[in-house]
Amino acid sequence: MSRVGNKVIDIESSVEIKEENGAVVVKGPKGELTCNVDSAITILIDGGQVKLSRTSEAKEIRAKHGLYRALIANMIEGVTKGFEKDLVMSGIGYRVQQKGKDLEFSLGYSHSVPFKAPEGIVFTVDGQDKIKVSGIDKQLVGETCARIRKLRKKDAYKGKGIHFAGEVVRKKPGKSVKK
Repeated sequence: MSRVGNKVIDIESSVEIKEENGAVVVKGPKGELTCNVDSAITILIDGGQVKLSRTSEAKEIRAKHGLYRALIANMIEGVTKGFEKDLVMSGIGYRVQQKGKDLEFSLGYSHSVPFKAPEGIVFTVDGQDKIKVSGIDKQLVGETCARIRKLRKKDAYKGKGIHFAGEVVRKKPGKSVKK
């Protein structure tokens, strides 16, 4: 029995949800999202609630039951509230500038590093070292943050690089001289 899959999803009045041709379409004040759903999962939209059920007790279908329930709940939250993540850069000379919708990084290389904003993502730069990534698709916000972090991974010895706000950067001790 799936604990996550059996939970009922409450729908706010500003959200419109419908199922068409094996896909769930969620419309809200911030936009519209679509997700293809496996044919083994049935979706029942009743008034202000969505309930998912499965046709089989196979292990793979039970796993998908919880997965699709979580995806649909994230879609509903995305079109109403949206998702955002904060990134912080630490290191001497590490800066970020907003160029229209895109970003331009100075990360200690001999050249600046441009970063194009994916469709549906909005960047907000606070100061020279803080970036806020926001959008309605949770997966796209997380993937964009991962791509930005990949530009300059955090260093284990000096603590330099790009990381999430509030993330603890553990530093390794350097070599010590024996006497």
